[in-house]
Amino acid sequence: MNSVIAYLHWDINRVLFQLGPIKIHYYGLFFTAGFICGYLILRWIYQTEKRNVDDVESLLIYMVLGTIIGARLGHCLFYNPMMYLKDPIQFLQIWNGGLASHGAAIGITLSAWLYSRRHPDQPLLWLLDRLAIPVALAGFFIRIGNFFNSEILGRVTDVPWAVVFKNGQGLVSAEARMQPRHAVMLYESFCYGCIFLVLCLLYRKYRSETPRGLLIGLFFIMVFSARFVLEFFKLRQAEFAQSLPLSMGQMLSIPLVIIGIILLLYRKPAQPIDSDSTVEKG
Repeated sequence: MNSVIAYLHWDINRVLFQLGPIKIHYYGLFFTAGFICGYLILRWIYQTEKRNVDDVESLLIYMVLGTIIGARLGHCLFYNPMMYLKDPIQFLQIWNGGLASHGAAIGITLSAWLYSRRHPDQPLLWLLDRLAIPVALAGFFIRIGNFFNSEILGRVTDVPWAVVFKNGQGLVSAEARMQPRHAVMLYESFCYGCIFLVLCLLYRKYRSETPRGLLIGLFFIMVFSARFVLEFFKLRQAEFAQSLPLSMGQMLSIPLVIIGIILLLYRKPAQPIDSDSTVEKG
């Protein structure tokens, strides 16, 4: 292995700045940036398709709640269920860390379903196709936040672009903290950024004529295929899955890829705006 000195040593303070008891973390900054950019993108989409732009504000509330609740429950139930079930109050302790992207995907989908039931002019598949674009961008920002938090670490490697996470979360020994690792959260961020661009280009091509199920189907296939592959470079998070052939992240990704394939194969033609005022749910 190359000399440890040759690698990037990452030990940045997770706190961007502090005002008395209030701490602003890099992760929170990137997390918020994802929602702000998502809000602006959705406003542009609604304006492009001559939808009620005021609806985007209520939709954002659904998405924020769905993301946080789904991601938190996903982390607790998928990765360490016994600890959280023994002490349920820890479900609420988000400041102690733990958000899962698979749980966020489920939470966002359920929130979109609840929202679409109250807005029959925005059927579920139509809505999910549009949401796929800002969600991919949010994933790009959040993984950069994970890098600043020195979490979701990769396996030890000697590739030239490896990083030494001197404050790596979950690394208990000084030796482990000095080992160069894959910065797998940046790999994921790059993948999600590329997926965002692909979805944007497709939407710009079709706009209101986007076949229903096309973008969300591609989103599930691309995001969770990338996640499946990148899990091979990560340290495993779920203790009970350490000896299994696949990690928990990979096992959770497989059904979502299958759902994406089904959505893509059975995508529906776009419908005129006027027909969306019916009770049809996409």
